[in-house]
Amino acid sequence: MWKKLLKQNTGTLLYSLLLVVIPVLASSGLALWLYHNQELLQSLSPLQQILYFLVVSLTMAFAITPTTFVALATGFFFGWGSFPGVVISYGVAALIGYAVARLIDHGKMTAFLHQFPKAEGVMNELREHSLSLIILTRISPVLPFAFMTFVLSLVQVPRGRFLLASMLGMLPRTIFFFWMGTQAQDLLALLKDPNAGTSGKLLLGGLVVISLAGLYFLLNNAIKKALNRSR
Repeated sequence: MWKKLLKQNTGTLLYSLLLVVIPVLASSGLALWLYHNQELLQSLSPLQQILYFLVVSLTMAFAITPTTFVALATGFFFGWGSFPGVVISYGVAALIGYAVARLIDHGKMTAFLHQFPKAEGVMNELREHSLSLIILTRISPVLPFAFMTFVLSLVQVPRGRFLLASMLGMLPRTIFFFWMGTQAQDLLALLKDPNAGTSGKLLLGGLVVISLAGLYFLLNNAIKKALNRSR
């Protein structure tokens, strides 16, 4: 099974791996660059701000900038007036990532799972509960945005539902990290080590628990139903 998976889905698996590795490598370098070039973002015109959001939509879609990084930096530089721009950028990034993933995969993963009825059954069950699935993956601040976009696209969720659930799921942690950005005094310290405080850490921990517990319940339920149907 694993040899077939690698052979038939090499491009899909390599791209998904890059989406996990790139944010780790890029974040520190970008934080340092922003720290030494803060003046570039401190006096942007409205048109330049639109360009900024277009750029971060692309960088989030391809995992160059983590979504947390963008929320913190945008809150720091532009304040609450730019919050709608961040939310829209998340939506655009999700749609770009979704489209690119579908182009790379070309339905190969679905075709591969078709060879294994039980695995295909689990995928079908997850697709039926895709709204909850997407919201739960987006709520967690520890699941990489671009990587999860790629994974969720393989479930073949309808584009409209994918966008709606992605934006709803991202809102709680986006609001929190954006607020942290508006309160910060030092950009480099903020980006390298956001100090959420006790209440903030409890909130983030709660979001992680909700996400992981909900995903476990969905996956476990999907496996049970798929196994029952295959008997």
